[in-house]
Amino acid sequence: MLNGTIYIHTTAEVSEDANLSDGVKVWNWSKVREGAQLGTDSIVGQCCYIDFDITIGDHCKIQNGVSLYHGLTVGNDVFIGPNATFTNDLVPRAHNTDWKVTSTIVSDGASIGANATIVCGVTLGKNCMVAAGAIVTKDVPDNALVMGSPAKIIDYVNKSGERLHCDVTSPCPHQDILEK
Repeated sequence: MLNGTIYIHTTAEVSEDANLSDGVKVWNWSKVREGAQLGTDSIVGQCCYIDFDITIGDHCKIQNGVSLYHGLTVGNDVFIGPNATFTNDLVPRAHNTDWKVTSTIVSDGASIGANATIVCGVTLGKNCMVAAGAIVTKDVPDNALVMGSPAKIIDYVNKSGERLHCDVTSPCPHQDILEK
């Protein structure tokens, strides 16, 4: 179904109370709940779940099978790889009457690899890169490349995602080329 410049696949379920900007595409079997905001030219792949009141910036690419839960804010130009998952409860239990949402922020230009898990309450810095399968349990600095379980900084990347081969025991000396 095409609505102006917005494309919603016929099998996708998008709430009437979701706010989709121009150029948004929502592919098959995905669900976008009420209050979700999807920025200009953002793409939601197949079989994704976008919870209520989620904010997704402009020009984002959310690959197949991604789950984005309440409490998450996604900046502009963010890539989220297939089957990446974000949590929103630090102490999950089947019966938890005092559950509180823990916020998570993904900053502009961040890239998250396939099957990564982002535990709630963290901030992923500007242009950072999370490797496939990583489990992020704490904040990731701007331009950091993290991998493993739990995720650790192994290098820094520039805006294009190219590794800078920094000594990660000290601040990256290549500050002048981070935006290239």
